[in-house]
Amino acid sequence: MEYTTPNFTKDMIHTHKILIPNMAVTQFRLMEAALEKEGYQVEVLGNCGSEVAQLGLKYVHNDTCYPALLVIGQFIDALNSGKYDLDHTALLITQTGGGCRASNYISLLRKALVKAGYGNIPVASLNFSGLEKDSGIPLTAKLLRKVIAAIFYGDLLASLRNQVHPYQNEPGAAEAMTEKWIRTIQGWMHEDKYYSAHDMKAKFPDIVADYAAIPITRVPKVKVGVVGEIYVKYSPLGNNDLEKFLESQDCEVNLPGLMGFVEYCIANYTITQKLYGGNVIVAGGADALLSWLDSIGNAMNAALRKYGFYAPGSFRELMEKPKGIVSLGAKMGEGWLLTAEMIELVEGGYANIVCAQPFGCLPNHIVGKGMINKIRALHPEANITPVDYDPSATRVNQENRIKLMLAVAKERLQTGAAEAPAVTAEDLAGGAPSVKTTVPAGM
Repeated sequence: MEYTTPNFTKDMIHTHKILIPNMAVTQFRLMEAALEKEGYQVEVLGNCGSEVAQLGLKYVHNDTCYPALLVIGQFIDALNSGKYDLDHTALLITQTGGGCRASNYISLLRKALVKAGYGNIPVASLNFSGLEKDSGIPLTAKLLRKVIAAIFYGDLLASLRNQVHPYQNEPGAAEAMTEKWIRTIQGWMHEDKYYSAHDMKAKFPDIVADYAAIPITRVPKVKVGVVGEIYVKYSPLGNNDLEKFLESQDCEVNLPGLMGFVEYCIANYTITQKLYGGNVIVAGGADALLSWLDSIGNAMNAALRKYGFYAPGSFRELMEKPKGIVSLGAKMGEGWLLTAEMIELVEGGYANIVCAQPFGCLPNHIVGKGMINKIRALHPEANITPVDYDPSATRVNQENRIKLMLAVAKERLQTGAAEAPAVTAEDLAGGAPSVKTTVPAGM
């Protein structure tokens, strides 16, 4: 039996509300504003909880990729809520292309909609692979530039918030600053300004300086990086609020930016052409686009370092890190990027890493879990634990597994602190040594 739903057409931009599954919370809030300015009626869904997963299980086979199950469950739960005019509602889902099962989510979603009695709901695809040409969101150059700006700004806000939050003197200060800047940048999107490369490079230092002015008390804390399959890595629904859990354990969390995955997808065009052959013109265009994006990322990272915050290297530097461990030709799922991010985190001082994987995601188990022993051999300080997320995995078991990793991290931190007391702002200024002090956040 063939399961079909109506194609999303350009006319529906003005008549239908488009529901979007949540993933990277800060970045998606900014993208929502960018889409609104271009005439789209959109809503990023916030419905979470075990009932969403159970609803997904009702319409999606439990052997299917866990993110598909959650996204489809979230969509159907929203449609069941009675909040929406079902004759003027559409759904937006991304497609990666390539060998990842995410390319098939749209087919699974259509099948689930028909079975749930929502066969009249159109589904739109957001992809850069030429898939679903008759049912895709029309991407103008202006909208693409705004989406890129939303991701860069969102990555910056998320990084700053995570580096200030564990040390803030006043509870809620980092959250309040983040909300202030989200509202400001949403306003820029609505007013059609500050989304060019030149504007972003000019605005990055202003944003970082604001966070650097928040009073903090810098004390040694366990630093934890989070990597994994893109949805489970970022989505609070997919990873059972992993970020909040780590913060409740008194950790500083580093979640590599979403733009890294965008650049990875672009870089793969060039890598594919070099390794396997293909269109030289397309590969050259992708390489030029990657250089342009990297120039923006370098400006953002320079602003972070200027005020004393941690910043990763450039994306092209990131591409060098997995060499000798895994080939850049390994590009199914998160591919070589996942391995590269783990190495970068370890080298950047975030040696404790949670590798969040959907159970049964074979590509990511290879480039994630499969690379751990090699990374440990090269970096003995690496303390990496893979955690599987699927409908049958209990939150308690997941968190207990992470707590075991944190116990090792805390023991190492205490041993290291006893051998080498933390350097403070007063030490740097030539004053008397101090175990903790109040300094601006950037120190």
